Amino acid sequence: MIRRFVFLFYSFLLISCSQLEKKSTGGNTPVADYFNYGDNGLQSAGIRMIPVKTPVGEFKVWTKRFGNNSRIKILLLHGGPATGHEYMECFESYFPKEGFEFYEYDQLGAVNSDQPKDSSLWTTERYVEEVEQVRKAIGADATNFYVLGNSWGGILGMEYALKYQEHMKGLLICNMVASCPDYGKYAGEVLAKQMDPKVLAEVRAIEAKGDFSNPRYMELLIPNFYHEHLCRLPVWPEPVDRAMKHGNNEIYTIMQGPSEFGISGRLANWDIKNRLKEIKVPTLMVGAKFDTMDPVAMEEQSKAVQHGRYLYCPNGSHLSMWDDQEHFYPGVIKFIKDVDEGRF
Repeated sequence: MIRRFVFLFYSFLLISCSQLEKKSTGGNTPVADYFNYGDNGLQSAGIRMIPVKTPVGEFKVWTKRFGNNSRIKILLLHGGPATGHEYMECFESYFPKEGFEFYEYDQLGAVNSDQPKDSSLWTTERYVEEVEQVRKAIGADATNFYVLGNSWGGILGMEYALKYQEHMKGLLICNMVASCPDYGKYAGEVLAKQMDPKVLAEVRAIEAKGDFSNPRYMELLIPNFYHEHLCRLPVWPEPVDRAMKHGNNEIYTIMQGPSEFGISGRLANWDIKNRLKEIKVPTLMVGAKFDTMDPVAMEEQSKAVQHGRYLYCPNGSHLSMWDDQEHFYPGVIKFIKDVDEGRF
């Protein structure tokens, strides 16, 4: 009887472990396996320059791979436009512990990628095609491909999903509404009124003159707007500072405008609110109390897509990945695991 019990007990353990292994997202992956990229040649710390074709020629974009997980491949889309991947390096403190395979990526024109001067390249449509080429290069598909976009990267992520969602497993939109006119309205009618009236008057006077190169403009906005709504940490982390220094201001100004205080570039009229219902893939919308984006609108977006979830960061701003890590990462990680394990 005892032998039979022991046999049944160990059989149960084997079955349970087998099922656990089958369902696991990779959190227990040995380090040697996690960093095994199947490349016996020159080791390059996961960095790869991926060629992308554009209407004006072929260029290369910088990517850096972390991990080895055939079930979860996450492409991080940075903001700006053209700010670069650096401020998203904080994901390195969280995703490896979960066994997620993920990619930092500088879009064309940003930091480590080629920086062509042809301004016709700086359109949402062209960037969407770039992301699709990157997806193919990293070997991701509908069984494992997650797109996580912050700010402008959220615009790019939504647009990519509208065209190529058949290649996706999940979509994460962090701190970006689906309407730039709404973004501008929120900045002007809500956030501006929270500023010191004297500061606001001086900011508006500079804007009226178009004197955006005036150092005083950023001297006013950084403490009174950026530190309130972009990143609320008293001292900005080095990767955030580095990203701000390395951003391509030419592309940023063409597409966004001179600052985060509203929008006036090529993206000024971008609006896909009425198309959110077309997004079928599981989608997480992340909003934050102090964001430059209306958190109420972010919650509404989670209901507009076909399979959405909302994550609210009560202490966060536009970079809630930094200033509200307590809420941001558990929510993001749970979403990815729920989608992967069929619980969403």
